[in-house]
Amino acid sequence: MDGPPLRPDLEDRVRSMYELVANFPQQQFHFDTGRALAERLGYPAVVLDRVPAEAVVSFAGVGYFHDLAALRPGERVLDLGSGSGMDSFLAALDVGPSGSVIGVDLTPAQVEKARRLWEQLATEEIGSVQFREGRIEDPGVPDGSIDCVISNGVINLVPDKARAFAAVARALRPGGRLAVADIVSGVQLPDTVTCDASLWAACIGGAMQQESFLDALTAAGLRVETVRPNDAYRFLSARAVKATSKYGVTSISVLAVRT
Repeated sequence: MDGPPLRPDLEDRVRSMYELVANFPQQQFHFDTGRALAERLGYPAVVLDRVPAEAVVSFAGVGYFHDLAALRPGERVLDLGSGSGMDSFLAALDVGPSGSVIGVDLTPAQVEKARRLWEQLATEEIGSVQFREGRIEDPGVPDGSIDCVISNGVINLVPDKARAFAAVARALRPGGRLAVADIVSGVQLPDTVTCDASLWAACIGGAMQQESFLDALTAAGLRVETVRPNDAYRFLSARAVKATSKYGVTSISVLAVRT
């Protein structure tokens, strides 16, 4: 078998996995979830206290990037793969009442949960937030309308990463930023991994080789400025650990600027 799993099967696996993350986050996955993970990756506890606990408990990101994003009051933010909303809410706190955040996610259960939690959080001190169901390759925002795109552990889930990076570049204004944490590999993954839909849904099977990941950003019109390893991230299941150790699968945070 050559190439990644067929898109319908892959998307079904991803939706099923992250529906469980939204509704039953305490169960065992291939990866960690929740507040302990967020703090280990670098999210300050005092910041996590400012967003709904239900969003934090369903956090399934792979790194910290908000310091790289350096969001400012009034900015417009696009969160690709927004999940239950934790990173979107933190971004909304940073951009303030004059700013805005749009979160896009493939999983209806995640979008519904994020919308419900937003209703609890909305105050005059926080920017507006919208959550939309959709694919990150087609986020549905006007070209050049976004100051900063953020994404946490999601690009690896997309079969066509060049299309996803092109969508990021179109959405950003010139000089706009991409701040992302994602899973990459040290070497090109073999078909036995890339053709396994369950490993794709676990953020492993779709991991792009790191150099190719950075080259794809450049090809899309983004200048890579910072690449930082997230050494605190780890997978949990024996199968996932075996794949990561064999092929050098790891997490990085990246800051890139639209040229």
